[in-house]
Amino acid sequence: MKKLLIIGIALLLQTLATHANALDEKLKIFEPYLGTWESTFSNGAVDVSHWESTLNGTTLRTLHSINEGAYGGESLIFWDNKKQKLVFFYFTTAGFYTQGELEITAENEFVAFEDVTGNKDGITKVKSSSKLTDDKITVSTSYFKQGEWTAPESRSYTRSTKKVKFKEM
Repeated sequence: MKKLLIIGIALLLQTLATHANALDEKLKIFEPYLGTWESTFSNGAVDVSHWESTLNGTTLRTLHSINEGAYGGESLIFWDNKKQKLVFFYFTTAGFYTQGELEITAENEFVAFEDVTGNKDGITKVKSSSKLTDDKITVSTSYFKQGEWTAPESRSYTRSTKKVKFKEM
C-alpha cells in the first residue's frame, strides 16, 4: 500500500510539472526547441542558449550568453491578441534591445523580423530564420546596417549541458 501511495504521488508530481511547463497552443511550434543548445561560431566564440516556458506557458523565454557572459541577451516571445501574431522583445547586455514579429514558415521553422533600438554599430534591423531538424537548430541571420543588408551568417546549435552565464557587475 505504501509503495502504491509513493508511486501515485510521483505520478501526480510528474503530471503537475509537465502541465506547469506546457506551452500555449500558439507557442506549440517551439516545444522541440525547449532546453539548452550550444554553437561554436566560425570565429571561435561559443554561444549557449536556453529556451523555456514561462508565465504559465503563455510566454517563451530564451536566454543566451556568448563566451560565458562577454555578451548575452534575453527574449520573451508571446502571442499578441491585438496583432494576431507572435511577437517578441530581446534585451541585451550591450545596452540595446529589439522588438519584432515571428512568422511560422513550416513545421519547426520560423523567421524573425526585428527593429533594433540603440545599437552602437548602426544596426537598425535584423532578419533571421531558424529551423530545427534532427536535433540541430540552424540559424541564418542578416543585419540592416548603413542602408544595406549584410550577407547572411549561418550557425548550427546542438543540445548542450552548459549553463547560460552572465558576468557579475
